[in-house]
Amino acid sequence: MLQNLYRLKSLGYCYSDPFITNATPLAQQLPDNIEQLHQLINSCHLCDLSKSRQQSMSGSGNIHADLMIVDAYVSMSEDSQNAYFVGNSGETLVKMVENVLKVPMRSLYFTHAIKCKPLGSNQPSDSEFSSCKPYLYKQIELIKPKIVIALGEEAYQLLSGDDTPFEQVRGQRIKGDGYTIIPIFHPQYLMRNPSKKGVTLQDLTMIKSYL
Repeated sequence: MLQNLYRLKSLGYCYSDPFITNATPLAQQLPDNIEQLHQLINSCHLCDLSKSRQQSMSGSGNIHADLMIVDAYVSMSEDSQNAYFVGNSGETLVKMVENVLKVPMRSLYFTHAIKCKPLGSNQPSDSEFSSCKPYLYKQIELIKPKIVIALGEEAYQLLSGDDTPFEQVRGQRIKGDGYTIIPIFHPQYLMRNPSKKGVTLQDLTMIKSYL
């Protein structure tokens, strides 16, 4: 390798010391405007998920909402249709919100912890979430919700960094930075485990009393 470097140098190649092109953390570069933040998310190419997605999905709903719902990551159906609340899981979530919480979907804000669909059937990696984490926390900072519902174990762990067994935190009020996190079962999980619908109804009734 050293011989090759000397050979290239003799041919006229020059070398310079490495330098850092951008030392400012992403979180410090993000705009204090939700529309501009959405534009950044929609054009993001910080990780490999940008190579397989059809689009990045920034979020949807009322940017001044008291209630935010965070799912773990974009599903294949959401990505292919470029729409939120699609498929049986999406329909179930809409029913949970509108029939139990009595909140129109347009009145809340919905987003994902990871803004793109995973590669194939793989689970998103920690590094992929690291790229999205500043976006998620900036959304919470700008929207200022009172309550953030974490849809399922993965969303809760990504949002909070807490690896406590999900059954121990489900339905609990967990203090965030100026907001309260309440984890509940994911609609997809409820479709596979209908016996859990009763406790989820209790969780939603409790959440309604806090709104």
